[in-house]
Amino acid sequence: MKNLFLLTLVGVLMVACNSDSKKIVDLKYPTTKKVDTVTNYFGTDVKDPYRWLEDDMSEETALWVGEQNKVTFDYLSNIPYRDELKNRLEKLWNYEKIGSPFKEGDYTYFYKNNGLQNQYVLYRSKGDEKPEVFLDPNTFSEDGTTSLSGMSFSKDGNTVAYSISEGGSDWRKIIIMDAISKEIKEDTLIDVKFSGLSWKENEGIYYSSYEKPEGSELSAKTDQHRLFYHKLGTKQANDPIIFGDKDKRRYVGGSVTDDGKYLIISASVSTSGNELYYKDLSNPNSQIKPIILGFDNDTNVIDHKNGYFYMTTNVDAPNKRVVKVSVKNPSKKNWVDVIPETENVLSVSDASGYIFAKYMVDAVSKVMQYDFNGKLVRNIELPGVGSAGGFSGKKDAETIYYSFTNYITPGSIYSFKPKTGDSELYKKPAIDFNSEDFESKQVFYTSKDGTKVPMIISYKKGTVLNGKNPTILYAYGGFNISLTPSFSIANSVWMEQGGIYAVPNLRGGGEYGKKWHDAGTKLQKQNVFDDFIAAAEYLIAEKYTSSEYLAIRGGSNGGLLVGATMTQRPELMKVALPAVGVMDMLRYHTFTAGAGWAYDYGTAEDSKEMFEYLKGYSPVHNVKKGVQYPATMVTTGDHDDRVVPAHSFKYAAELQAKQAGNNPTLIRIETNAGHGAGTPVSKTIEQYADIFGFTLYNMGYKELPSKSKIKG
Repeated sequence: MKNLFLLTLVGVLMVACNSDSKKIVDLKYPTTKKVDTVTNYFGTDVKDPYRWLEDDMSEETALWVGEQNKVTFDYLSNIPYRDELKNRLEKLWNYEKIGSPFKEGDYTYFYKNNGLQNQYVLYRSKGDEKPEVFLDPNTFSEDGTTSLSGMSFSKDGNTVAYSISEGGSDWRKIIIMDAISKEIKEDTLIDVKFSGLSWKENEGIYYSSYEKPEGSELSAKTDQHRLFYHKLGTKQANDPIIFGDKDKRRYVGGSVTDDGKYLIISASVSTSGNELYYKDLSNPNSQIKPIILGFDNDTNVIDHKNGYFYMTTNVDAPNKRVVKVSVKNPSKKNWVDVIPETENVLSVSDASGYIFAKYMVDAVSKVMQYDFNGKLVRNIELPGVGSAGGFSGKKDAETIYYSFTNYITPGSIYSFKPKTGDSELYKKPAIDFNSEDFESKQVFYTSKDGTKVPMIISYKKGTVLNGKNPTILYAYGGFNISLTPSFSIANSVWMEQGGIYAVPNLRGGGEYGKKWHDAGTKLQKQNVFDDFIAAAEYLIAEKYTSSEYLAIRGGSNGGLLVGATMTQRPELMKVALPAVGVMDMLRYHTFTAGAGWAYDYGTAEDSKEMFEYLKGYSPVHNVKKGVQYPATMVTTGDHDDRVVPAHSFKYAAELQAKQAGNNPTLIRIETNAGHGAGTPVSKTIEQYADIFGFTLYNMGYKELPSKSKIKG
């Protein structure tokens, strides 16, 4: 066992500086043992020498994590401007951030962070009274790693149910509290996962969860999701299963319509496609009835109004439309268009008795207000070109709120009066960042197969396009998720240093609807990588940057994107930053809820063709001995129960064993942290200081770019 962690010299790292001298750093990695595990797929044996790292409960794995972190943090501590980056991040982060207000009962609530608080605090006020603290998640744990993850008020606003996440885990606890006295009302509900919170009047809540798995809570498979109802004053052990006890569904959610008349149930076997059911809550003996069955559609109820369900759907409308149907006969043949499909992708919210249609036009927001008859009330003029969110609220709200942001504009909140269309600035952040000094522009480039792909490039005005600008290329490309322009404190620090930040909207995302999503799934997943590679080639060809100054970055499915791209085109970039990535494509579906990702990926068990395709790009299986890979820092959390850290562990081990040349291959493992949600501000700042420091250091900077120029 002692040999497991003997430090072995793997090379001498030559780091170019902005002078003629060279700084020599001895870099040593822990020796990671290999095992003889082999799995046979359709007659092909596949070796899995680091399978033992999947055991997150073993002492061996914990020791390996500790040794890897020691090497990584020793390396990072030698970066001369690491503290300077951290200090600038802290300074820029330290401004008051306030969320949109919302009304519950007699109180108006809003979230606020004074600047560097690890978690946002929930405040409330009644009338003109001074706001008071209602809930402060910073008091939930000493280290700030317990976060508030969800909240729902009873219909009268007198009771609140809120969920917390500990250490970034997807497993939640639900606490029910008297909202007036702030006293806890009953025992905490435990072992809740992937759940909303929806009240049945003032009587109880609907929530969802899985059976607690045997063995590792972190990595064991969770496959059958079920909807429960908890009546106030009863024991959780007696909560009845409302849906999901018989037929296996990996994701089940329940929500009550605003008028309290119907329970709407959505059930899915993967992250795309859902069945929809309803139950009449006015009749205790009513049966659960289907609205639409099958998983070849995405349909959701907006609300119930005058005997009709109003829904968004992509049935016969890849970009989505709004339909209505009588509750008495809600079958698909009776659906009537309220807002027909357009050439742009639609998402919807409702407030004040209106429907707000939010469209993506080349990943940029356009918002239109309709009444429930489908009559256009107005086009809403937004403050600029970027992303608008919100436009939701109660039916009787006279004023609602929306946010607006883009890559160089910090998020501001605007008030909006739906009856008149009047809008005005409500809260603008007082941040030490001048948007006027930066520019952000959208370009369209051509991918390998001729597909046009949009990309937004942001940087400091006056940047010379000489191929020598440090550049981060960030993308996702999956699960129908759209990357729309949004401000990031961290990325603003990057741009302050003269860095370029580029975000392409790859296939696999949702920017152009279902067809765009499907074009990056299963046997077409390579399109996503090709789109990303073409984005890098565009930036290089147009002299925004060059391979020596290019870093690629992405998280989760985006971590897979980075891993696959750097193994396919290792010479294309100088730095690779895969975060919490899905790296073992042959085994991803055997962990936690991973089987639900099969719509996007397919699985190695589906067919020989699918197995060979997955193996052909799976990052863990495509690291080759003797290849010089870019300087790489893999990042993950030791409590990530979404994409288990074994993906990153195995990938890092492969890189360290096979890397040729002197580029470092490190793994930074955040302890007591999960997939990312609820990460304390203090940890986030440390992570970005390390990511940016590692990136610039391996691009050859001895001091920050804002203070120096490196040789061409």
